Amino acid sequence: MNEAHPRPVTGHVPVLRLGDVLLVTLQGDLHDSTAQQLQQDLSETISRTGVRGVLIDISGVEIVDSFLGRVLAEIAAQSKLLAARTVVAGMRPAVAITLVELGLTLPGLSTALSTEAGMELLAQHAPVTRPGSPRQESP
Repeated sequence: MNEAHPRPVTGHVPVLRLGDVLLVTLQGDLHDSTAQQLQQDLSETISRTGVRGVLIDISGVEIVDSFLGRVLAEIAAQSKLLAARTVVAGMRPAVAITLVELGLTLPGLSTALSTEAGMELLAQHAPVTRPGSPRQESP
């Protein structure tokens, strides 16, 4: 399918578990209801599975507005409260420029150039815990 405009993401965004990491791939625009569902799905999955990282691949996103920036920051904040780290991967240069122009700093988010680099970043900062002990986030 060859389209001039990004496809809107409606309904449900798949969340894949890769070991201790949840992988989310965003393509096109994210609608309000889809963003809320994604936030809820991620929080529930982190809580249920105890994963330690969330990797959001935005390489398929051509335009980031203040709404998507806020959604990414909220996902990072919720994940951090559940002892998981969030990394955004695959940001296009135009998207980075737009975020800077909008004044969005995206607190709580780390970035990586690719999904592979994001996985490595999450693996490097995985907290070490003993069986039966509560999880603690690494500094």
